[in-house]
Amino acid sequence: MNGARVATEVLTARSWEHAQKLLFQDAWDDNIKRFRSRFVFRGVEDSNFRLETSLMRLGGPYASLEPHLLRNFRKYSPRSAVINDTVWHWLTIGQHYGLPTRVLDWTISPFIALHFAVWHMPYMNRPGAVWMVDLAAWRSTLPPRVEQVRRKVGVWAFDTDSLARLADSLPAFDRLSRTAFAVFYEPPSFDDRVVNQYAMLSALSNPSLAFDDWLESTSIPRRKIIIPARLKWEIRDKLDHCNINDRMLFPGLGGLCDWLKRFYGPGGGGTATVQASARAPAKPTSRRRRLTASHTST
Repeated sequence: MNGARVATEVLTARSWEHAQKLLFQDAWDDNIKRFRSRFVFRGVEDSNFRLETSLMRLGGPYASLEPHLLRNFRKYSPRSAVINDTVWHWLTIGQHYGLPTRVLDWTISPFIALHFAVWHMPYMNRPGAVWMVDLAAWRSTLPPRVEQVRRKVGVWAFDTDSLARLADSLPAFDRLSRTAFAVFYEPPSFDDRVVNQYAMLSALSNPSLAFDDWLESTSIPRRKIIIPARLKWEIRDKLDHCNINDRMLFPGLGGLCDWLKRFYGPGGGGTATVQASARAPAKPTSRRRRLTASHTST
């Protein structure tokens, strides 16, 4: 790794406006005089959650099970499932459909990451978080051979085709360096969900290593923006109003039903209580009745 290790910067959002300010901090690129954030984002509904992959959450001897999971996924899937028959395409589509993999989901959109910090109803009474990782600084941690391929292709992050040039199997990928390293890559646009979520993925060369543990060994600047539970319903409703919701991010009947279930559900009340205390006492109208009355065309 290049440079001295740095600690994760932990910041707490004080309001909806402050959350936006934190998420777009340092987005200005003075070289091109445009707002182009160099960060990628990942939202988690509980701020205590680790950056562990679905493979790690499988439990047991998960690292030794990885090749069997992937082999059988390739064997039983229809041949038309992937665009190109490479391990990276199979790994990506497996992650997309719920196969336990070493891949971790990220997004280029701070608002989409914020959605995933406030989307799961059982966690609305707990603080969530949005992780931000500096992608420009990440490139300095790549082994020389890996960085050479990235430069030759001329991309800011990898894609599945450039990764296939780098390594044609996960064991070959793991052998590229004695020290664990991470690759970030953009998946192919094989369905609307990938496109709408502005998806970015990461994979470590050690499937047994949690991503936050790996980050702690690097000089990559990163932030963890804490979203207090008291702000979650306000942020949730405002993201819905911005059309950042399950209906758009998970196109299809499942996403539509999840959105409607939450939209017409009882909701929170933290923000409403604070606002009501500043006004003259009045009998509150339930969130369910307000939404039903104002959105009868939905």
